[in-house]
Amino acid sequence: MATNTTSTPGSSTGVPRSRLTRRQRRRLSLGVQYAAFVAVLVLLALLADWQTLRTNFARGEIAREMFPDVLTIALRNTAIYTLSGFAAGLVLGVLLALMRLSSVPPYRWLATAYVEIFRGLPALLIFIFVGVGVPLAFPGTTIPGGTVGKVALALALVSAAYMAETVRAGIQAVPRGQREAARSLGMSSSRAMVSIVIPQAFRIIVPPLTNELVLLFKDSSLVLFLGVQLEDRELTKFGRDLASTKANITPILVAGLCYLVITVPLSYLARRLETRNARASA
Repeated sequence: MATNTTSTPGSSTGVPRSRLTRRQRRRLSLGVQYAAFVAVLVLLALLADWQTLRTNFARGEIAREMFPDVLTIALRNTAIYTLSGFAAGLVLGVLLALMRLSSVPPYRWLATAYVEIFRGLPALLIFIFVGVGVPLAFPGTTIPGGTVGKVALALALVSAAYMAETVRAGIQAVPRGQREAARSLGMSSSRAMVSIVIPQAFRIIVPPLTNELVLLFKDSSLVLFLGVQLEDRELTKFGRDLASTKANITPILVAGLCYLVITVPLSYLARRLETRNARASA
């Protein structure tokens, strides 16, 4: 007699169950995540009080009143403060980086102490120290440059600690053979550092320095703690004052958009530079 055979699902003799490949599972997972994200956005859009948001955050007539002063005064001052602080911080950062690489122990100790202290302190405390502590510690002295000088000093003290580590890493990334070749040509150690090593290091550290510039652009908003005059206001102070006058948040939103006009292109530039450096070193 012929015997009937049955097969269980998934057995070797039956029809195999269909299984998703790794790529299919990944696509399914991404699809679920995208669907959940869209669902959350739709839910938030349905629950939001758009009329109240428009009244408090997007008053067109208030936004129009901010121009052109928001560009000719606030944005201009923000750019001046940022660039001056970046330039001063870069000079101090290079000096600290060279001190940390020095063979003289006191130089290394001093630079290390500076970097650790100023990287650990909030930028707000540095601005308060410059605005209040310096006049109290040195009575009768004034920082040259007025508000620009104060802001440049505060931003330089903050940024130098971070840029020093960036510059030091860039110098150490230059192949040692470059210095040895320069020395074989009769250059002194300091001459080789200035003429050969540092220029190559800067090509390496341009992307992180660009990111530091973006951070300084945002840190310039701390200028309001220095008690600046009307003509010295930057974006945050300008928007905050007008928001208090108009009892509306629209000026803050406009100031935020002005920040994005600068920071988004700079961030994109930093990513492009990082990608180019990665391809060049590959």
